[in-house]
Amino acid sequence: MAYKVPFVDFPLHYRRMETEVLATVKEVLGRGDLILRDQLRQFESNIASFLGMEHAIGLNSGTDALYLSLRAAGIGPGDEVITVAHTFVATIAVIVHCGAKPVLVDVGEDFNMDMDQVEPAITPRTKAIIPVHLNGRLCDMEKLMALARKHKLLVIEDAAQALGAKFNGRKAGTFGLTGCFSLYPAKVLGGFGDGGIVVTNDADIATRIRLLRDHGQRRETGDVLCFGFNSRLDNLHAAILDVKLRYLNSWLQRRRELAALYQRGLSDLDDVKLPPPPQAEGRYYDVFQNYVVRARARDRDRLVGYLKDCGVEVLVNNPIPVHHHQALGLQHFRLPMTERLAQEVVSLPLNPELSNEQAEFVIDSVRSFYSGRPFAIKGGK
Repeated sequence: MAYKVPFVDFPLHYRRMETEVLATVKEVLGRGDLILRDQLRQFESNIASFLGMEHAIGLNSGTDALYLSLRAAGIGPGDEVITVAHTFVATIAVIVHCGAKPVLVDVGEDFNMDMDQVEPAITPRTKAIIPVHLNGRLCDMEKLMALARKHKLLVIEDAAQALGAKFNGRKAGTFGLTGCFSLYPAKVLGGFGDGGIVVTNDADIATRIRLLRDHGQRRETGDVLCFGFNSRLDNLHAAILDVKLRYLNSWLQRRRELAALYQRGLSDLDDVKLPPPPQAEGRYYDVFQNYVVRARARDRDRLVGYLKDCGVEVLVNNPIPVHHHQALGLQHFRLPMTERLAQEVVSLPLNPELSNEQAEFVIDSVRSFYSGRPFAIKGGK
């Protein structure tokens, strides 16, 4: 189906930078720079500078960014790692792949980890916490880092959806031992394929992750220092991402402008609960990787169908909570907010290519669905 308002407009995104991208592809291929070459190192250096970090390591996915961070930190069998279920399954999968046990806590009204639930979940086996900065908004890292220091726990940040977002003026991915980002095409900085990056200020951790991403080998000497993986960010992807990185700040600003437009257009509706609006000052600087609204459970699926019939492409992430998938063996966790959100959330289109006219069409479509049907969600806006 051809939507009037696509969720992400990849063709337009490409066309707007076609000349630069094709010139970069021609240069990289013409030089034969394919694996672990200068363009990758340059991109790593530039994104580390953007985040104010010492080290950045390009990987093949955000999933491996998390997994190799845990492995490099020594997380393994017998250890417990606290995280949330209101996330993509990869966040939990990497814990299991390390042989450790995931311990799931619920989220709050902002979709992020409920900090009041973290300390009760800590046991003598707890070694790390993975906060997930969902939809371009950080967790309360002041509270989390205080808990981590108190209990001597590692923090590995799942910042896959929060590149450029800030908490108390500090960017996502810069609080913990490592910050892990996805460079999947639909992310705020996305490649033309899979990719990920880890940032850290710990030189030893950076060295271990670099070894793990390339079969455990030190190419300069030919020594193999451990059993590793093939988890490198391809050089061509890195070169294209470096081109895109120049536009990231303007793209983030555009996302915030669109979020403000949705806020103005939908804030008087009692039928939907909106995310916090963008703020120039304050604790949170959100980048709106996703613009997620909440509808009451009995309306949500009909709203989704109505919007799609109008030509608006919307998404429902995790309609089945991760811990409810029986094959994963996580059903013993009771996470009422996570389960409620799975029935209520709808992601509206929001990307730098979205025009004001398209956003207004989305607003009009949502409003027309609710026309004449007053309803208030508990908790307010």
